Amino acid sequence: MQIINTQKIGSEIISGINHAMGAFDLFCDFWRNLSSLKSPTMRAILYKQIYFTGITPLFRVIMMGVLIGIVIITQVNNVVALDASLISKLLVWTIVRELGPLLVAILVIARSCTAMTSELGSMKVKREVDSLKIMGINPFSYLIVPRIVGTSVSMFMLTFYFQISAIAGGLVLSSIFMDSSFIGQLKNMFISLTFFDIGISLVKSAVFGLLISTISCYHGFRVESSITEIPQATIIAVMQSLFYIFVFDGIVAVIFFI
Repeated sequence: MQIINTQKIGSEIISGINHAMGAFDLFCDFWRNLSSLKSPTMRAILYKQIYFTGITPLFRVIMMGVLIGIVIITQVNNVVALDASLISKLLVWTIVRELGPLLVAILVIARSCTAMTSELGSMKVKREVDSLKIMGINPFSYLIVPRIVGTSVSMFMLTFYFQISAIAGGLVLSSIFMDSSFIGQLKNMFISLTFFDIGISLVKSAVFGLLISTISCYHGFRVESSITEIPQATIIAVMQSLFYIFVFDGIVAVIFFI
């Protein structure tokens, strides 16, 4: 039994390494074909991807941000007594540095990662990718490049709106609890917020978007001929996307905040 478990663990590690290398190769091909976005047709596909990933869920992201800001202030207010400056620092530390990019990434994984992987997998099974080749269309430029760029741009946009709504919700609630002006709380927020915090948030959102879209496209393109491979590829894409965003988030935390 121990030998079997060891072999299984070893095979899982080797499989994970192979997937990581395959996704990295796809990412390199993406950079080499990035110039294909000069085509109006490719840009139209890009805009559709941004609409689906970045605009369609915008209202839900804003509402989720407001609720997260309210929850953070409510829970902390029940534990310790806060002053206005501490509330501002707390929102910056939790929303801008950590929760903003991370929660939006999880939302994008749940919504867009599954959609991209299953869509590309379905196209492989139905031989639509081969049809593109027959028509003289580069499948990589047509299917992969707009999805990676669109998802990354959408991740950036959604993170920004999530953070704004979460901070606004937290400041409104803290103003009510502490009987202080919203404008005063907002000034404290700008004092607490630094370019370093903004930069870390922007880097995280961009890298998260690239990781999610690259892994999703890679596993979608790995589907060969059976429709039963699609849910398997989708599950693997979701789990690996979650794993790598948490790994990158941990690396950033260790390097810059310890």
